[in-house]
Amino acid sequence: MGGVLEGIRVLDFGRYIAGPFCGALLADMGAEVIRIEKIDGSEDRYVGPVGEGEPGAAFLQMCRNKKGLTLNPMKPQGQEILQRLVPTADVVVANLPHPTLKAMGIDYESLKAIKPNIILTMVSAFGIDGPYAERVGFDTLGQAMSGAMYLTGDPGRPTRAQVPYVDFGTALFSAFGTMAALMERNKTGRGQLVESSLFSTALTFANPFHIEQAVLEINREPQGNRGYTAAPVDAFRTRDGWIYVLAIGTPIFERWARLMGEEEWLSDPRFATDDDRGRHGHLISERMQRWCDERTTAEALAELEQARVPGGQVNTVQEALDDPHAAARKLFKMLEYPGVRCPAPVMDTAVRLSATPGNVRHRAPLLGEHTDAILGELGYSAREIAGFRKQRIV
Repeated sequence: MGGVLEGIRVLDFGRYIAGPFCGALLADMGAEVIRIEKIDGSEDRYVGPVGEGEPGAAFLQMCRNKKGLTLNPMKPQGQEILQRLVPTADVVVANLPHPTLKAMGIDYESLKAIKPNIILTMVSAFGIDGPYAERVGFDTLGQAMSGAMYLTGDPGRPTRAQVPYVDFGTALFSAFGTMAALMERNKTGRGQLVESSLFSTALTFANPFHIEQAVLEINREPQGNRGYTAAPVDAFRTRDGWIYVLAIGTPIFERWARLMGEEEWLSDPRFATDDDRGRHGHLISERMQRWCDERTTAEALAELEQARVPGGQVNTVQEALDDPHAAARKLFKMLEYPGVRCPAPVMDTAVRLSATPGNVRHRAPLLGEHTDAILGELGYSAREIAGFRKQRIV
């Protein structure tokens, strides 16, 4: 059985993460996604290479399940190819500045003139209007400008998250919007513009802090790994590693206090509510750390699990790869890629549908790997394609 998006064609003009991962999610669900790159390869193909010059580690993840086409739409013959290609598509995904989209002929008005019911999913740093509309940016600017980076890390040193969650979140919103637009088109026959931005995603993820600030004017300051509104919520060193523990809600705190042998804390007004415990989190963390000092990671986690207090090992990257739960659920798909010394562990589709599951089926494409086949479908002869290649149009 094909995926839920079988029969949908997506032209992916994405770069780096937000656009390409949106395309990957659509491809996982069965869409035919064509990644369109510069003649010499787009920048993200080469960032953090794990093979002989290419590809980058993120590229292997972002471009799984896709076909590869090279094209220079800035040349007249490239525009001619685009005029043939767009009518075959249902969705165009692009995270490029709006002036660049217009110059390439893939802004919404230009696409709609070619195919009236096309869906354009447009990703940008700050959105299509407002004073920052023309700015360029990456994930970390969203972290910084949303307030999240200020609150992360130790006091006096704003710290970014190494995992680019703003990019990935924007990809998720983009895929969600694209699916919604496809549902609307099925009902009405109309296409539309789907617009997302890194800035909007970052503000969305940090929004509880904005609400709290507006209502309470609480002026939170960074406090390392401790939580603000519950305790213990912190990282703790064990005799042989680190764990993270979260006691959120009174029932879990009660179980934790009994595990610590601190039942008198259950009637202590300093620890009466989650907010109270958060305000006195340093005291609770100190007690938890003394408990961890006497235990290995495995011993601590076993006792926490027995007490039904949430806790987990702080894994290195290698330990995450070796995690037995990931292995049991077959979360990593091992994909070979020419020039890469061993199969790459690409995460499978994170959401599972019982009847029509998405899945990772094949590796990311080589540069221009499917160019001849795609142009052949559009009616170009082998001789014409060879001419395009000679003129660096494809």
